[in-house]
Amino acid sequence: MKTHSTSSAVSYRDGRFSSSRLELADEVPVAISYNGSTHAVLMATPSDLKDLAIGFSLSEDIAAAPDEIEDIAVVELDKGIDVQVRLATDATERLRQRRRSIAGPVGCGLCGIESLDAAMREIRPVSAEIRLKAENVGDAVRAMGKAQALNLRTRSVHAAGWYHPENGLTAIREDVGRHNALDKLIGAMSLSGTNVSGGAFVMTSRLSIDLIQKTAAAGCGIIIAVSAPTALAVSEADRANITMVACARGDGFELFTHPHRIIGRTLQDVA
Repeated sequence: MKTHSTSSAVSYRDGRFSSSRLELADEVPVAISYNGSTHAVLMATPSDLKDLAIGFSLSEDIAAAPDEIEDIAVVELDKGIDVQVRLATDATERLRQRRRSIAGPVGCGLCGIESLDAAMREIRPVSAEIRLKAENVGDAVRAMGKAQALNLRTRSVHAAGWYHPENGLTAIREDVGRHNALDKLIGAMSLSGTNVSGGAFVMTSRLSIDLIQKTAAAGCGIIIAVSAPTALAVSEADRANITMVACARGDGFELFTHPHRIIGRTLQDVA
């Protein structure tokens, strides 16, 4: 599916106006439907939509495992795309418990949740034993910048990647929505059979609570982001036993929770 379009514009450079043409990321309504009923409507980049559906189902605790998803059909409609998911019987009750009716803008990962309990859902602490060297953090962020094919064209999409300490950045997914990008990545990793606990998620965005909840649901023990987290995201990462690395730019970063997974000079050594 088409992920970007060309638009005319008027550019102002060096004190002069001139005509120009720019490549812009496409953004369309994407409905995720389960067993014939629409569950969520996301504004998303129309690529890797099966990955999105699988990752959303897993990270939102609708499906416990990929084998609870029997079929996925991507149907293009006049006003958007309907991703039709057929769930196995075992997932039906879980779907009812996690029901949404939303039309979520790109920046929203929890829009339309119907109760405070649903927003602050119970999460299982992550047991991943992965360790990264401090210099791996900079390597991961630099690799993300080079691998973002759509963002290099449009400068307007987020990305989520998976970094392995020995193999480097092995997977990346892009989307206008940061939570969509992470769901696409989780879906892709699930389809490939990769155990995400052996590496780190890398985000090009700020970290909010929904991204931490999705990381916990996937079982990944480290999340790295180029921007700062919210206070609630830090609290949730601490509760979920997730190592949060944020403000990762250049060779520096801030380590907010569970620092034991990042190997380097200790605070005592620095002092």
